[in-house]
Amino acid sequence: MTGRLAISKRPMSERDELLLERLRGGDAAAFELLFTQHYGQVYRVAYNLVGTREAAEDLAQETFLALYREPPPAGAPLLAWLCRVALNRGYNSLRGQRRAERRDALLAEPPAEVDPQSELLRAEEREQVRAAIAELPARQGQILLLRYAGLAYAEIAAPL
Repeated sequence: MTGRLAISKRPMSERDELLLERLRGGDAAAFELLFTQHYGQVYRVAYNLVGTREAAEDLAQETFLALYREPPPAGAPLLAWLCRVALNRGYNSLRGQRRAERRDALLAEPPAEVDPQSELLRAEEREQVRAAIAELPARQGQILLLRYAGLAYAEIAAPL
């Protein structure tokens, strides 16, 4: 019990480093603590990118699976690493989704109950936002999404 108290009094980055070392040693309890501590922020990053609860949950789970299978190198800030993994997997998912939508659009007609004008306006707005982010250099786009997800400037700026 004193071990828990000693860990909880340390700064978060030191606590993360201790938990990562335990995880590298095969300690499942350390993974559970890291998951519980960082899931909310990773989920927010994923949700802000993909926009649906189900897809964000899947991305967050994939991100923590990557953490479990291959933790980041020693000294890398954990939260920044997790968010970057979530963003990379999210971008891959969006690319795959766009390809599938294009393929499906070629095969099917739009449903009759959908208002084409309002749907077109929403699609144009989404594309404008994504296009604006895509015009930014990749790092700036990621930084914008990370900041919008609630990460502090220091967390975003931490080197991997």
